[in-house]
Amino acid sequence: MSHRPATAAVPFSAKLWPFASRATAPAPMTRITDHLHFGPHLDVAARSAASISKLQVPENQDNLLIIDADGRAVLLRDQQPQTTQLPDWPQGHVRLAVLDGMGGHGHGRQAAEAVATGLLRIPACATLEELGARLDQLHRTLQAHFSHPEDRDTFRRPGTTLTLLEIPPGREPMLFHAGDSRLYEITPQGARPLTVDHVPATAFAMHGLLGEDEWWQQVHGEHRAQISQAYILGNAFANPQLLDDGLLPLDASNLPPFLRQLADRRAVTVRPDATYLLATDGFWSCARPQPWIARWPTLMAQAAAGPALDALFADYAANPPPQLHIDNLSAIAVRFSRPPNSGNVDETALPTAPIPSHF
Repeated sequence: MSHRPATAAVPFSAKLWPFASRATAPAPMTRITDHLHFGPHLDVAARSAASISKLQVPENQDNLLIIDADGRAVLLRDQQPQTTQLPDWPQGHVRLAVLDGMGGHGHGRQAAEAVATGLLRIPACATLEELGARLDQLHRTLQAHFSHPEDRDTFRRPGTTLTLLEIPPGREPMLFHAGDSRLYEITPQGARPLTVDHVPATAFAMHGLLGEDEWWQQVHGEHRAQISQAYILGNAFANPQLLDDGLLPLDASNLPPFLRQLADRRAVTVRPDATYLLATDGFWSCARPQPWIARWPTLMAQAAAGPALDALFADYAANPPPQLHIDNLSAIAVRFSRPPNSGNVDETALPTAPIPSHF
């Protein structure tokens, strides 16, 4: 991935797929979650691939971090899955994250790997406040680690997206999000994004310069290779000419009304009839993403998370969307077999929010 902040004048570096000759599907890949255990009410599958291009063997700058219910963790080191056992991990607690490294000094893969490794050192978090505080501290620590004394500007700093679900046993998952990877809720009715991309269009909408229809078109109706916030990198929301060191959580206090329900750091109400997909942007880096994304509910209507994820990867390789920008692919599919216990025994299920009309 080769994103830069909105002000960095660099061309797209992703390669367009030559549709005169399609790639053959990659060799079957063992899901990196096949040896993990997530308890009786959680079904999880994860995969990561460098590219479907026959023209190059690109570096996979994506990463994944999965900690299962028994404290076994897997992430990518040197682009290969590595498993470790966490000694004090509480039984039943699960952590899932996707990361997409980017540019800077050419350390996109190293940045994503450093964050995934750092996530192993963060203890299981019971509250959103604790999760946010610990992840903000890791951001500051790694930002200092990747700084160079000779740097004269911050736009050469590496970074990575981070979209993470922290799932305490029997409770709703907690979301932490920075960058333009996404969390989707996929039902027979459609694929609904549950995160806001941290891109210039969102910055313009936050300042009242872009309305709802224009935002949906720029973010979900097309693909643009610019970003306004990433982990380690910092953010350019306040001033696109200046990169601030810290992360700016997007929430009801700064998002426009049509996005306020999609705060970056929140508890996520999940449904037992849905598949939740954490994914990097290689899955929608094409000229018109929505016709391809509209196929996901049918593709992923499988009996378990593993086959659902396999179907998504296989269709991407066999039937790539037109004008595809070749990129890395990483995704985690999650299913909840029953709603988490909210603590309110009289709770009544609310009507499901409809898929936005823009889709």
